[in-house]
Amino acid sequence: MKTNALKGMKDILPAEQKLRDYVQQKILETYRASGFERISTPMLEDAENLDKSDGGDNLNLIFKVLKRGDKLASALAASPVDEKSLSDMGLRYDLTLPLSRFFAANRNELQFPFKVIQTDRVFRAERPQKGRSREFVQCDIDILGDASCNAEVELIDVTARALLNIGCEDEKFKDFTININDRKILRNMLESMGFASETLDSVCITFDKMDKIGADGIKAELEEKAMPENAVKALYEFCAKAAQGITIEDVVSKCADKSIADDLKYVIENVNKVSCGKYRIKYSPSLVRGQGYYTGVVFEIASPHFSGAVGGGGRYDNLIGKFIGQQVPAVGFSIGFERICSILLDIGFKIPGEKEKCALLYDDSIPFADIMSEAAKLRASYSVAIIKKAKKAGPQFDMLEKQGYTKFATVKEGAVVLK
Repeated sequence: MKTNALKGMKDILPAEQKLRDYVQQKILETYRASGFERISTPMLEDAENLDKSDGGDNLNLIFKVLKRGDKLASALAASPVDEKSLSDMGLRYDLTLPLSRFFAANRNELQFPFKVIQTDRVFRAERPQKGRSREFVQCDIDILGDASCNAEVELIDVTARALLNIGCEDEKFKDFTININDRKILRNMLESMGFASETLDSVCITFDKMDKIGADGIKAELEEKAMPENAVKALYEFCAKAAQGITIEDVVSKCADKSIADDLKYVIENVNKVSCGKYRIKYSPSLVRGQGYYTGVVFEIASPHFSGAVGGGGRYDNLIGKFIGQQVPAVGFSIGFERICSILLDIGFKIPGEKEKCALLYDDSIPFADIMSEAAKLRASYSVAIIKKAKKAGPQFDMLEKQGYTKFATVKEGAVVLK
């Protein structure tokens, strides 16, 4: 029997789990205080739903579940065997598709607009490496049923406040920016460059890799996709200029519809008003987000002190319509929970106001009920664990100190002795 967790997954020791519980608690407190309500959905989704979810490259990372019994036997007996016929469900790769299905199934029971929280595990068949796991937690808030840009403004503000309310005073942690773009602007610009409308999703998926592969990588991948030479050249030149700084007006000048940036300007203006300088929002012309279901404004949380985004989201007005045949406006923001916890561990974050850990050590000379009573008294000031004395005190104390215990108590002659 193997003792190690599967690749891309991990066991979590008590000290890290305590931090994770605290971070999730603070995030939930902020979300709930802002009027959002929590739901849960199953880890497994119908294979057809997953395949048609416009999840971009994530569709290639779905953990598929084989059919069972006679259905599997029948699929295997077919000649040739069709890979898709072997599976009828898969593990969710994010929380947006399950939320869309949930809303479609339960919309008559929900308040409209629906402000919802999801904090749960998702699964992607990634190649395991630092920062990329196969199982991880997402913390999402979404607003369904609000077509106005006020939904984006509210989600950005609530998410930023959730991060700040974690209580980390490290200036590096608090120094973050919300990067923002609008896919409508981007698509309009790409069409004006010469890309056909039916290829825009594919172009956007490539363009989203700008930070990873650079302008030359974008050019090479689009050439491999046989995109028009003049269009690829125009986008390559745009990428080079974007690295030096491009304003919204620079992009709008390339668009046929000059009012297309009004929504984006509205969001930026209002977020700047409500942020009171506690966080920043910045136009990022190369921001796309990899999921194909995004239809409008998209955003990510970035910090100059840490590589990779620590959160992201955007508007996805067409996804729920795949289930019910009518469009429902929707926008969501996901905190990169694993990334946040990793950063906090790396900088040595201490949970604010946490009680000191006290080990109440006992032996059989005192009734256990008396030990329990003394522990209850100590809990007014400490977090107390009742632990039987080991035969060898040295190794026991070493382990307890390693686990964060700073106080040690014993009961002698009916009184607690605290060290």
